[in-house]
This record gives sequence, structure tokens and C-alpha cells, in this order.
Amino acid sequence: MDPAVEHARLLAAGEKHLQREEAARAKEAARVEAELAKRQTARRREEEARKRADAQAEREAQRQARQAETARLKVQAEESSAECNRQREELEAVLLLRPEGLEVWHPHIKEAFAHEGPQGVADRIEDLLRRSPVPQGCRTAAQAVYVPEVQQLLVDVELPNHEIVPAVASYRYVAQRAEVVPQPAKQAEVHAAYARLVARLALRALDEAFSATPATFVESIILNGRVNATDPATGQAVRACVVSVIAQRKDFAELVLDEPRLDPQQCLHRLGATVSKHPHDLEPVTPIIEADLSRYRIITETAVVATLDSRLDLLQMNPYDFERLVRELFEAMGYETWRTQGSRDDGVDAVAILTNPIGSSVFAIQAKRSKNAVPVETVRAMVGVMDDKDAGYGIVVTTSWFGKASYDFAHRNGRIRLIDGRNLKALLAECLSIDALIGLPKVPPGWQAGDLV
Repeated sequence: MDPAVEHARLLAAGEKHLQREEAARAKEAARVEAELAKRQTARRREEEARKRADAQAEREAQRQARQAETARLKVQAEESSAECNRQREELEAVLLLRPEGLEVWHPHIKEAFAHEGPQGVADRIEDLLRRSPVPQGCRTAAQAVYVPEVQQLLVDVELPNHEIVPAVASYRYVAQRAEVVPQPAKQAEVHAAYARLVARLALRALDEAFSATPATFVESIILNGRVNATDPATGQAVRACVVSVIAQRKDFAELVLDEPRLDPQQCLHRLGATVSKHPHDLEPVTPIIEADLSRYRIITETAVVATLDSRLDLLQMNPYDFERLVRELFEAMGYETWRTQGSRDDGVDAVAILTNPIGSSVFAIQAKRSKNAVPVETVRAMVGVMDDKDAGYGIVVTTSWFGKASYDFAHRNGRIRLIDGRNLKALLAECLSIDALIGLPKVPPGWQAGDLV
């Protein structure tokens, strides 16, 4: 065979072999690549399926969380609404849920009076009123004064402001906002509820004070209900009297306070109370007693008029009898008077209150049994005493006389009245039918001799 031909044949055979190997390698590579692509596709599909599963699980978890939050907010709305209703019901029931068995205080009241006098009785009543289980915030403080001469209690109680009444009617869950929204109560309803609460608290305080005191000790109670708040127009603290009433025990005993249909406001009206028409706005009323009675210490005393001789020399009376005579004179003139403790009178011998159709006025009274002219310094000092005692007016009464400087000062001040000996003598004759003497050693300037006898 031709070597060249054989060589060509061998070359062709080798090339074909190489081509077959290359094709086999390409085919294997294609197969491997296809297998890899298939695996990658499978892994991608698995990853996508896992992500879809995770996303679905997340959505389900979020859905369940939203449902749980919705359920929680709905419960919150229901509980908040129930709490508002509970508060309103508690305030509406403040008169029905009065403490019972207060008669156990009777022996304590009697013992206190026996050992401590009127102030002991007042202290026990204050303690009772402060410890009364009223709803929180309904009675923040209480003060009392006992006047045994007229078997009367004077009581001041601190009442809550209108914010104690819930201003929210209910709470509602709003799905669009996913939150609990308060539903405001009608303002008129809140104001009406507060007015009823004021009336109920006043009646409850009267009931507790009457129940805790023996009938032989207290026949009547003067009660003032006051509200401490801040005036939004000025930012200043204000203390407004929103209810004032004087109740007789026999009249109060006719009330059926346990009757659920009892209207507390009509009840106060029946007792003749003065009640603010708009207590929520702190619109005040004129209290029966305007003075800050906590500053006075009231003591028991007996009448002196019955023991006075019609021709008694006023200068010969002891100071205490003279003070009592002056107070009885003012009582005969229509005032209500009390004597202050000698150790704490701060220059005041008596407190007098004059009530007229337009309100009440408080007077601080000094009684000077003297044979010499009253110094102008005494008259000037009365201004400070009036301010300290929250008295609107001051009266200086004497058996002697005042100088021109005293009269000029009283005229400029406008709130001080001076009663000299001859005017005192005339008033005693007119109001008490007492023809008294004034044994001054000489006739004062401007007087006549007949003014002394």
C-alpha cells in the first residue's frame, strides 16, 4: 500500500477519533450542564417555595397578632367603659351608701363635752366627717364649731370640683384606626350629675352629723359646702361656697334618704338651702356663715341680762360680764354672736354675724370697759384684727369716749363703727330695757351730765 495513502488514512482515522472524543466530551459537558441547571432550578424552586411558606406563615402570624390586638383593644374599651359606669354609679349612690350605727358616737360626744367643752364636740365631729368612707376625693376636709347655747353645729365641708364626674360616656374600638377612642359625655349631663353629687354630699354630711350627736346636744346644723379650685381665667386659687343650708333636726328626720327615687336637689330646696345654679362653673352663693370659723374658739356662757340690776354701774361690772352684756345687746339687735377664747382672741372679744336679704356680714367686736378715752391706736389696730379674722367690719364699744383722731380714722376707713358710753347706754335702754349707769369720774368732752345717769 502506498505509504502516503496509508498515512492519510491514519490521519483521517485519528481525526475522526478525536472528533468522536470531542463530541463525547461536549455531550458529557452538556449533560453535566443540564444536570446542574436542573439542580439549580430545583433549588430555586425549593427556595421560592420556602419563601412563600415563610411569607404565608408571617402573614398568618400578623393576622393572628392583629386579631389578638383587636381583641385586647375591644376588651380595653369594654373595661374602660365599665370603669366609667362604675365611677358614675358610685357617685350616684353616695347618699344611699351611708355609714350605719353612728349612734355609737353619742357617749364619745358627751364625754368630749364634759372634759373639753364645745371644742371637744367640734373635734369629734370633724374626725367623724374626715373618716367617713365617701368615694375618694369627695370630701377632702371638714371643719366644725359647736355652739351649745343654741344647740347648733356649724360645719364646713370641702367638696370636689366637677372633674370628679367622668367626662367620658364610654370607650369604642375603631377598626380603621386600630385604637380605643373615648366617647365624650354630653356636657349638660356631666353638669347635672355634678349638681346632684353636690346635693348628695351635703345631705350625707348633715345625716352623719345629726346621727353622731345626741338630740339634746344638736337641734340644728348650719352647713356650707365649698370647692377649692383654680380659676382658669386668672390661674388663681378660689374657694367657692356652692351650697349653704341650715337644717333643723326635726325637719331633717322627715327625709327618707334611703329612697332611691329621692331627688337630692329638691330635698335641699325643701330644707331652704341656697344652692349654686352652676356649681360646675364655681358660681358661688352667699353662705349663711361667711367667717372662717376655724379661727375662732367658741366657749359656753350663761346669760347675764337676767342677773343685771336695772341701775347697775357699767364700770363696776367685771370684764367678762361686761363683754357678755355687749354680746346680748347685739343679739337683741338681730346679730348672732359668739365669744372667743380669752387666750386666743387677738383683740377680739366677740364674733357677730348679721344676716339680711342680700347676704351675711361678719363683725369683730371689742368691748372696752374703761373710764378713760379709748386711744386712737386701739381703733387703728382694729383694721389688722379684721383682716386677720376675715371680718368685714369692726366695732369698738366702750363705757368711755373716743377722741377726734379715732372718729376721723373710723370715717376714713369706712368699716369701723365706734359706740361710746352714752350711745351704749341708749342702746341698752332701747334694746334690752336696761337703765344703766356709767360712773365716770368726770363728764367727758361734749357730753352732758345726764348722759352718765
